[in-house]
Amino acid sequence: MTDRWPPGYRLVLRKEELDVPDPQAGFLRLTNGLLDWDLHRRAGLRVAAGTPRAAPGVEMASGVGLWRVRYYAPCRVIWASEAVLDDGGAPVRGQRSGFGYGTLPGHPESGEEGFYAELDGDGRLFFRIAAYSRPGSRLVRAANPVNVRVQRFYTNRYFAAAYGVASGS
Repeated sequence: MTDRWPPGYRLVLRKEELDVPDPQAGFLRLTNGLLDWDLHRRAGLRVAAGTPRAAPGVEMASGVGLWRVRYYAPCRVIWASEAVLDDGGAPVRGQRSGFGYGTLPGHPESGEEGFYAELDGDGRLFFRIAAYSRPGSRLVRAANPVNVRVQRFYTNRYFAAAYGVASGS
């Protein structure tokens, strides 16, 4: 599986089942929360986006910091996928939705990240993140241990936020 990733990048591959009362409704909420940037906001990031919904070519930036001091890391959406619904308006089992983006100049990292809502064939709901990155500058490379901890912190925040979005809380 890792042979599909470019050499020299740090991988983050994480998938967890979201145990919510109604996985199909949770899948739709999570899909919308991903595409409407709500996941990022609930993870504690400020979002500056070219559109209110992720779509290929849309540029966005995630802001991190304290109070008014924020650093915005620019990205461009590479792909986005809406939920597929059956004739009754329920999500079809065995699908993924979400979006992925790539970093732009000015981002501390160089790489791509994908955020997925998955409704498997058994009707179980999963959230997945797949990313590869490496430091985008010498300064970030010098502080890479701190950078890796920051990435891990936000990955954990994304998973907590995904559960909140999917469960409707």
